[in-house]
Amino acid sequence: MDWDKLKIFHVVASSGSFTHAGEKLMLSQSAVSRQVRSLEESLNTTLFNRHARGLSLTEEGEALFKTAEEVVAKIHITEQQLIEGTDVPRGELKISTTLSFGSTWMMHNIRPFIEKYPEISVQLLVTDTDLDLTRREADVAIRFHPAQQLDLIQRQVSIFHHHLYAAPEYISRKGHPKTMDDLDEHNLITYGDITNSPIRNIDWILEQENGGKRTPTLRVNSIYGVLQAVRSGLGIAALPDYLVQGSTNVIRVLNSVEGPAFPAYLVYTQEARNSRRISAFREYITEQFKIAKF
Repeated sequence: MDWDKLKIFHVVASSGSFTHAGEKLMLSQSAVSRQVRSLEESLNTTLFNRHARGLSLTEEGEALFKTAEEVVAKIHITEQQLIEGTDVPRGELKISTTLSFGSTWMMHNIRPFIEKYPEISVQLLVTDTDLDLTRREADVAIRFHPAQQLDLIQRQVSIFHHHLYAAPEYISRKGHPKTMDDLDEHNLITYGDITNSPIRNIDWILEQENGGKRTPTLRVNSIYGVLQAVRSGLGIAALPDYLVQGSTNVIRVLNSVEGPAFPAYLVYTQEARNSRRISAFREYITEQFKIAKF
């Protein structure tokens, strides 16, 4: 089996089209198509079903893709091991985390790590979708829920907390609440229909002591969006403490009131457990979380 053709097949199968694969491989669509056709002829089988909406793998294609995935993953691991052949951590490190955490706390705190390890090329991937670490979509992840894949290593590195926050301008305009009952007279910003929430009752600010529900002024399906609404002076919201660290124009209200806590996990693959890059990042982020006191 021709290795170059197998690599092209793997990229096509991952991309779902000859056009996207060509863009990644810097080849024309026709060149990619010819290589796949040649591979199919050499194996005397059809690897893709071709239709107007794109490509889908045949049963034989699925079997070959599974093998190709394993081969590519092992080559990547070997490549990183060779790159890390010195005592100095080096190579590419793709860090995955949520949009809100990555766009706020990580942006404020990743600089010292980059300066300490100049030979590590850091790529921060912020998305509320869990990237597949086993398929090398990322090397390590900071998540706020347990990993679903049992073959991943996950270490709890912190416990994050929720408190109530508002903008100083809002408090001067609407007054400072003294008790939770006072929230009945305030503008409340909640999350509404938010996917991948780290806690079940993320809108706990709406719960009244008598069992009723407060009505929010605004619902935003983004934690980062809620922060921006608070900063604009629109109202009060329950925010994770990490989100407001380093933020201006936000103050804490009702200091004695604390919302549900949720854990933070550092997640990586079994193959990466001895990686110097992963070890360096694990030590760094663990220490930073201790200092931050979330």
